[in-house]
Amino acid sequence: MTRYVAFLRAVNVGGRQVKMEVLRELFSQAGFKNVKTYIQSGNVIFDSSSKDCASLENKIEQLLLKNLGFDVPTCIRSTAELSAVVDNTPFPGIIPNKELQIYVAFLQTWPGKEAIAILETMQNDIETYRINGREVYVLTKKIEGGNPFSNNFLEKKLRLVATTRNWATIQKVLL
Repeated sequence: MTRYVAFLRAVNVGGRQVKMEVLRELFSQAGFKNVKTYIQSGNVIFDSSSKDCASLENKIEQLLLKNLGFDVPTCIRSTAELSAVVDNTPFPGIIPNKELQIYVAFLQTWPGKEAIAILETMQNDIETYRINGREVYVLTKKIEGGNPFSNNFLEKKLRLVATTRNWATIQKVLL
């Protein structure tokens, strides 16, 4: 069995409310083992004998569409992959605080050269982007009026499905 985390996109935002106990029950009924959730933003931790993340993503997306009535794009990483995400941060030694945040956008597919080139053009004084495999790391400075970073903006620019989590959430789902 492999331990995975399913990062569900756009859960509990924009009227797409889903109780975590409902997600746990659906995942359990689908045959996943040791199902847990972390906070209300659609982080489901589970065990599966499957080694095919794309197949798991498809299975979960179909399960959620059937039972919730709306699309829930899903990005899955094994806990080993998540450990590598933390270990390979391009921002070592930076501890998120009130002034500085680190986010990781999990891409559903591998980015091509065009997406990588677009990402390089998105750098500015407020946001720094680094890509490593299917993850986009974002270091962002807080500005008055809120956080400038947006998962929707990133998806539109790269034309790829992504879901973003803050650094603390990534570390918590690994525990």
